[in-house]
Amino acid sequence: QVQLVDSGGRLVQAGDSLRLSCSVFGIRFSTYTMGWFRQAPGKEREFVASINRLQSTKYAESVKGRFTISRDNANNTAYLQMDSLNSDDTAVYYCATSPYVGALVSATSWNYWGQGTQVTVSS
Repeated sequence: QVQLVDSGGRLVQAGDSLRLSCSVFGIRFSTYTMGWFRQAPGKEREFVASINRLQSTKYAESVKGRFTISRDNANNTAYLQMDSLNSDDTAVYYCATSPYVGALVSATSWNYWGQGTQVTVSS
């Protein structure tokens, strides 16, 4: 059974940093692309960042230069380091997996999802 457990979200102040983690079980982690999405209240789920099995990364324009995605294949875990947080970053963050190597902005390209972790940035 495939399971994604994302964690690390909490209440922080504007300008703070936060690191999210996503532990993956039940798939051959090293062969999958890992991604992070987020969904703010009243808005659609949006792509944040991805890293494929070749370590190639992609970021949404809104987080480029502030967020860093990484992966630890030995521990089947993906991370999202978030720096210089602002109130626009407030959302539930979800990790996801995809079998595709190419850029995958659409949520429909991702086959497994975590339960979500809340990030709230107070200004």
